[in-house]
Amino acid sequence: MPLGWIDLEDFSFNSFLLMDRFQIRMVFEPNGWRNKSAEWKKCMGIALNANPAVKWFFENKSPESIAAISEIAIAQNVSAEPAEIRKAEVFILSSVEDFVIYTKPELMDTHCDFIYGWEKRRLFEMADFSGKIVLDVGSGSGRLTFAAAEKAEWVYSSEPVDSLREYLREKIKRENIQNIRVVDGMADSLSFPDSTFDIVMSGHVVGDFWDKEISELTRVCKNGGWLLDCPGDCKPEELPDAKEHNDELLKRGWEPMFYTGTLGGKVKRYRKKVGK
Repeated sequence: MPLGWIDLEDFSFNSFLLMDRFQIRMVFEPNGWRNKSAEWKKCMGIALNANPAVKWFFENKSPESIAAISEIAIAQNVSAEPAEIRKAEVFILSSVEDFVIYTKPELMDTHCDFIYGWEKRRLFEMADFSGKIVLDVGSGSGRLTFAAAEKAEWVYSSEPVDSLREYLREKIKRENIQNIRVVDGMADSLSFPDSTFDIVMSGHVVGDFWDKEISELTRVCKNGGWLLDCPGDCKPEELPDAKEHNDELLKRGWEPMFYTGTLGGKVKRYRKKVGK
């Protein structure tokens, strides 16, 4: 379901040319969480055949996806009218709307409700950041990173998407911020030694591989430090079927800290004190 952050008619199918290998792999992996309906496969096939440069990019950027790409393209190897092609392109873009807006991160602060509806005091309620060494995992456009940097000694911003890393670096330079460093990294594979950070935080990140990701967050956090899960605000209608609690975090000993956000949604924060 489209997220409604952007008008996808404004975006070219060539937006895929700005994406990273892991994103392409996620688009095509057979058992992934991305849309793999018959309609999705049909539209992707039409779009691939109409955009050979994108198809070439997919195959060379993510060679592990070649078989899936070829199967989809061959199944729809028929001519299509321009209107049908564009309809197919927009359908595919809608299935990865988050990846699409990452190609223009300057839009995120004003278009993504989880960012523009959020107040940084909600992060500071969760732990004392004064003088701390902090890691923000999957930092995106820096919602948590830039807030934490106002109080922390150092903030390391770990983000796997190249366009977002460059956006962060440009903002840091433009605003002359001295205590943030941007690095590449996934939640389940962080390039830091054990027990490096006083606080390890994230939002909208953990959940693909619960045990592996939480184990990695815990590994790089100091004994007595905090793990924080601090999502942004949302509208009530965005999560109508959401559970009252996150059972996966609760059963692993995380403490819930809920509040009603500025947009009216119930925001479910969690934290856990690390004991090693």
